[in-house]
Amino acid sequence: QVQLVESGGGLVQTGGSLRLSCAASRSDFSIATMAWYRQAPGLQREVVAKITSSGLVNYADSVKGRFTISRDNAGNTGYLQMNALKPEDTAVYYCNAGLLGRSTRELLDIWGQGTQVTVSS
Repeated sequence: QVQLVESGGGLVQTGGSLRLSCAASRSDFSIATMAWYRQAPGLQREVVAKITSSGLVNYADSVKGRFTISRDNAGNTGYLQMNALKPEDTAVYYCNAGLLGRSTRELLDIWGQGTQVTVSS
């Protein structure tokens, strides 16, 4: 069974930066597509950023110019670089990836376990 393992959350002051990582637990799968979502208490989960298999990216208006989504060339790990953080960015962040079997070409839709990001004012 393949999983996505998230890391990089934490507590940061307003204006600070964090980088979230999302790694496939098995090397025989690569990240084909990826999205980052976040969910604040009492609110619905919302999409923050997406990257397609060809590298096209899309961001929520609230994070444009501050967040950057990427993945490494090997397709093993995806990232969300978050700069100029604001208190309203506080949420649990989840990665969601389309994982492609490198030999089987099997495509799986997998969610990470979530990581807490807290921005203090």
